[in-house]
Amino acid sequence: MTNSDQFIQPQERILSVDFFRGLTMFLLIGESTMLYEHLNEFGGTGIVHFFATQLSHHEWNGLRFWDLIQPFFMTIVGVAIPFAVANRKKKGDSDSKILQHALKRSLLLLFFGWAVYCIGPGKIVWRFQNVLAQLSVTYIVAFLILNKSTRFQLSFTLLILLFIDLAYRFFPVEGFNQPWVPYKNLGAWFNQLVEGTDKTSIWATLNFVSTTAHTVWGVLAGKLLMSAKPAMEKVKILVIAGVIALAVGFGLDWLGITPVIKKIATSSFVFASAGWTMLALAFSYWLIDVRKYFIEGAKFFIIVGMNCIAIYLFFEVGGASLLYKIFTPFTTSLLGWAGSLTAGTATSIIVWAAQWYMCYWLYKNKLFIKI
Repeated sequence: MTNSDQFIQPQERILSVDFFRGLTMFLLIGESTMLYEHLNEFGGTGIVHFFATQLSHHEWNGLRFWDLIQPFFMTIVGVAIPFAVANRKKKGDSDSKILQHALKRSLLLLFFGWAVYCIGPGKIVWRFQNVLAQLSVTYIVAFLILNKSTRFQLSFTLLILLFIDLAYRFFPVEGFNQPWVPYKNLGAWFNQLVEGTDKTSIWATLNFVSTTAHTVWGVLAGKLLMSAKPAMEKVKILVIAGVIALAVGFGLDWLGITPVIKKIATSSFVFASAGWTMLALAFSYWLIDVRKYFIEGAKFFIIVGMNCIAIYLFFEVGGASLLYKIFTPFTTSLLGWAGSLTAGTATSIIVWAAQWYMCYWLYKNKLFIKI
């Protein structure tokens, strides 16, 4: 009997998983509207400035809220894998058919993740740093070891984190042998190798190696949520896992062993971000599925999560920018007297609302675009 056969099929859908995915994508939609940039323009040192800072990536060594968004999404994809496989088996799909679907999905994620980089320049650009491209690898790896034991999956992720940490430290190529220095590390060398140009991006394509842990740990969380364990025991396990991961991640940083750097996905960053992710997932599960609070409010975000890939591609190919241009003349005419920053902020909020409504329209008409 495989591990997947030991699960009980939940009688009700676990809404917190859909909520978590939808909330993450809703926040990404907000970034596409330029709202976070406008908030940063307000300046000062008050609460608006604090939130604006948290809604942008840390320059290098450190961790802000926005650095958690990609780990959130990559983890929740992992959480959904055992649910999706169980549902397909319930419908009668064979293992080979499920594998074919997973391979197809991985290739489509890679294609779309790579293709969005080619739109702006109008030519082929070999860049793979965005979440879809990263997921194309982490998703298929997590799927292939889905039915392995918990010990195997944990050991596997710890080994790849150790491997990438050592690879950065001992990479011998001159000019790229300073592991934690921007543009002078293994990640920068790999970018140059793949993209064929010098100093392409501070973000490393090689991040897919270490961030595989996020998706695999998401699978483990998904298995836990599907299990017959009491609900509060599930919450307890997620919280303990989150606290341990936070202690390891920030401990490595504070002890000067490995700095927390998202842009090259250091092992300490993976642990620290996974810790916050597990705590957030535990809280969502406790709030929505255990205590039955916020169920109506959660639907606002669930609507987005039901078409997350579609809306992500929409704003990545310039849909949000187009909406911004459409609404700008109206907000400028109505709010121009209050200043361009106020008008721009209002435009961003309207664009955010418009994209949510697009998701709602698809949801209302039972149109779910998946790959």
